[in-house]
Amino acid sequence: MKLTKIIATLLSVGVISSMSPAQAQELTGTLAKIKKAGSVTLGVRDGSVPFSYLDDKQQYQGYSIDLCMKVVTALQKHLGLSELKVVMSPVTSANRIPLMANGTIDLECGSTTNNLERQQQVAFAPTMFVIANRVLAKKSSNIKSLEDLRGKTLVATAGTSTVKQMTILNKEKNLGMNIAIAKDHPESFLMLETGRAVAEANDDILLASQVANSKNPGDYEITKEALSVEPYGIMMRKGDPAFKKVVDDALTRLYKSDDINRIYAKWFTSNIPPKNINLNFPMPPQLKAVFAKPTDSGDPAAYAAVPEAQKTSDKKKK
Repeated sequence: MKLTKIIATLLSVGVISSMSPAQAQELTGTLAKIKKAGSVTLGVRDGSVPFSYLDDKQQYQGYSIDLCMKVVTALQKHLGLSELKVVMSPVTSANRIPLMANGTIDLECGSTTNNLERQQQVAFAPTMFVIANRVLAKKSSNIKSLEDLRGKTLVATAGTSTVKQMTILNKEKNLGMNIAIAKDHPESFLMLETGRAVAEANDDILLASQVANSKNPGDYEITKEALSVEPYGIMMRKGDPAFKKVVDDALTRLYKSDDINRIYAKWFTSNIPPKNINLNFPMPPQLKAVFAKPTDSGDPAAYAAVPEAQKTSDKKKK
């Protein structure tokens, strides 16, 4: 039988038309891995509120996880699977990139900055959040800027872009700071809370979340001085265009729907577990612009004016 007759026969019985996109072409990379395993592994965080964290019932939840679950639904449909198991695998700022590179996790659903340096190792989905890096301190310390931290102890979380930036700025500005490294965000705040550090450098939304969930929120203040502008993105393996397209398409559809406003409000302007704290963090204009025109750019200038401190540190990284 000629090929044309075979195709005509298949079409007549609906075989080809009913195939999922993944069935119509040979799978490679992460899509093949997920299809074979019947599961997708999400890298999640224990204490990155409200993006990815463990609640009081020891369940992982958060804004990033909600977005990743939308991607999971799209993957299941694309692969033509009746069921797709989701495995939650805890990661830290320090090990998330190695665990992505070695195939342990398929998507990283946390609070990870997408920058040009990291894009040499991993890939990112369209930006899901835009933050500014700032400093948190107790009001009694009267810390208003980096200059006020001369000769004092600043804490940052291991594996974050903040550590690199603070190290560079400390040297360039001759601040003489002692930069303490914590294993995760909760430990960073604990060091500040207990006086082992005078200040904590981190992303403003994470600092706001830590303060809101602290014993005495009124004791703390976040500096107005922005040290950097950084986009957050869901991370995936580099060099896997077929997988990236499924992820990107799923999030782009979400960003252009009303559903993204509901998900955002759920985590940033409503009471969230476990303490029913409301972060009261309305969607910033930079993020509205991203949702209107999705991008996976790792260039901070694509989102907002770049602070001088960031220009200084980025120049030294090159």
